[in-house]
Amino acid sequence: MTTGPSLLYLVKQLELAVRAGLDDLVRPVGVTALQYTALTVLERHDGLSAAQLARDSFVTAQSMADMVRALETRGLIRRERNAGNRRELLIRLTGEGRALLAVVAADVRTLETRMRAKLTDEQAADFRQSLITAWQSLS
Repeated sequence: MTTGPSLLYLVKQLELAVRAGLDDLVRPVGVTALQYTALTVLERHDGLSAAQLARDSFVTAQSMADMVRALETRGLIRRERNAGNRRELLIRLTGEGRALLAVVAADVRTLETRMRAKLTDEQAADFRQSLITAWQSLS
């Protein structure tokens, strides 16, 4: 049996450190770490429903509704009707949203580089795969 903090505790500590770092990086461009996360989800998978975006961004549907309004007001996202289901609105990243992500991209990469600075490339790859496997086990 390993002594020391549990893996759950360590994962939470890492999450808190990453969130604090992201908050510091994105505050100057006027978004929160959670808003930044939603924008990056749309960057990878544009045209999601609010429910899908909430799930992929780790927030509740109510929090996402508030976030969508705020991001849309800023012109960072837009909502449009789904051609296949006219009752559904899809959320898309705008050019302004992409530009905001580009402004902070280098600093975000630097934060990730700092996080893995004491890991070899092989350890970082193993860590990435371990996180994916752990997440899949709980999903």
